[in-house]
Amino acid sequence: MSAPPTDRTYRNPVLDADWSDPDVIRVGDDFYLTASSFGRVPGLPLLHSRDLVNWTLVGHALHRLEPEDEFAVPRHDRGVWAPSLRHHDGRFWIFWGDPDQGVFQVNAPGIRGPWTRPHLVKAGKGLIDPCPLWDEETGEAYLVHAWAKSRSGVKNRLTGHRMDPRGTGLLDEGEVIVDGDRIPGWFTLEGPKLYRHDGWFWILAPAGGVETGWQGAFRSRDFFGPYEEKVVLEQRDTDVNGPHQGGWVRTPSGEDWFLHFQQRGAYGRVVHLQPMRWSAAGDPSRPGEGGSGGGWPVIGNDGAPVTEHRRPDLPAQPAAAPATDDDFPGGRHGPQWQWTANPPADPPPGPDGGDPHDGWTTRHSGDGLRLTCVRTADAHDLRALPNVLTQRLPGTPCTVEVDLRLDSTEPGARAGLAVLGDAYAWIGIQRGADGTAHLVHRFAEAGAAGERDAAHPRLAPEGGVRLRIEAGAGARCRFSYDTGDGFRPSGRTFAATPWRWVGALLGLTALAPTGRGSAGTAAFTGFRITPA
Repeated sequence: MSAPPTDRTYRNPVLDADWSDPDVIRVGDDFYLTASSFGRVPGLPLLHSRDLVNWTLVGHALHRLEPEDEFAVPRHDRGVWAPSLRHHDGRFWIFWGDPDQGVFQVNAPGIRGPWTRPHLVKAGKGLIDPCPLWDEETGEAYLVHAWAKSRSGVKNRLTGHRMDPRGTGLLDEGEVIVDGDRIPGWFTLEGPKLYRHDGWFWILAPAGGVETGWQGAFRSRDFFGPYEEKVVLEQRDTDVNGPHQGGWVRTPSGEDWFLHFQQRGAYGRVVHLQPMRWSAAGDPSRPGEGGSGGGWPVIGNDGAPVTEHRRPDLPAQPAAAPATDDDFPGGRHGPQWQWTANPPADPPPGPDGGDPHDGWTTRHSGDGLRLTCVRTADAHDLRALPNVLTQRLPGTPCTVEVDLRLDSTEPGARAGLAVLGDAYAWIGIQRGADGTAHLVHRFAEAGAAGERDAAHPRLAPEGGVRLRIEAGAGARCRFSYDTGDGFRPSGRTFAATPWRWVGALLGLTALAPTGRGSAGTAAFTGFRITPA
């Protein structure tokens, strides 16, 4: 969690978990942030802050991924890439690129919605990281985007378009406005954010790769160029590798700040807050920055990331962070949870509306989450299951606990608590062929087709078990269980791994082998994450 509000400074990261590819805006006295959500559902998380340091999760803008059939199974590295958040004409707008489909947008009158269904602005393969700009000076609208070489064969360039001011489509075929291959030493230019400032068009965009790259700035008097470029944030001698893409925001008092991510392995892309200012035109202490007029952004400590800094000049706020704990009131989970694919659509109301147990959860009057033991042919591999309920692994050492009771007599039915990535491990309960409940602990290596036992199965009490994961430094996880006589360790330490673009996830799961009829449910209660 962020530093207490009585402190005059803050420490980075301000969001110490995988809030990938952040973008930020201010509307009045409120700041809003969104981030990539890839193939998880709901998508496009919406965070709110009053001081740029303390953030809360207030919802999501995308309730289901489309086409729905395409995302009925996990697509961990597809879906929503690098969104841009803007406020224009009294509405909130989010544009993003799906690398396999094209550029989409949704919009809403308020941050909590209702948000429109996704609208395809431009179809195409490899169109990523789009950002719109409504030019208040001319009334024109523009859009810039990058390219994914894996889909298009093209990368390291930014393409600009004129856009219909209604945000419904593009008005031309686009032009390459920045070609990174023509800039000595630049590669993998991506993630552009487009602004108008001091008579210039500005593009803030990273290059050099997420783990080792830098943040660049480009400026031109005309949207279509030519653009001058400058590196404005890089690692130097700090511990912040590859300070990467993010967004610029200005406070009501005129202070400038920049939020960006840092790639941290299994923890994913954590978010840092950097002070920002504009150098004076022709500043003799910064030769070459004057250019043909106006200054350049200076981010961090003269271009290097800060670890600790004076807080923004904003009213003090209570310490806050996106929620993690959950008692699941009424069987509902909080907004911090996401499925690994589109869940079944809710049955319509009425006597013929379908069995409410056919979904992945069952609502009820008390506390606790009741997950359906979904029948699947992929019970041997959690990475292939759409019905895993996940949230981000915190970026600092912590202890994760939850109580589990398996309410199923189906042989092979199982449920548990997992750490998911290219490799995964889980601990929980499985119903044996003879009807007995066994405590099991299993893992799967990256690339393995199935899972193996991490510890010998043992009898589990019918009343349930408390499960624990202690995530230490470097996301090294130790599993344990409590059947009523204290916690006992299980198996060896498991080193969490990321997915291709996504940090490791904590997951709750319930499943059963293929067959006919209901396989029962699993009850999870008292989910807690506490700092170590």
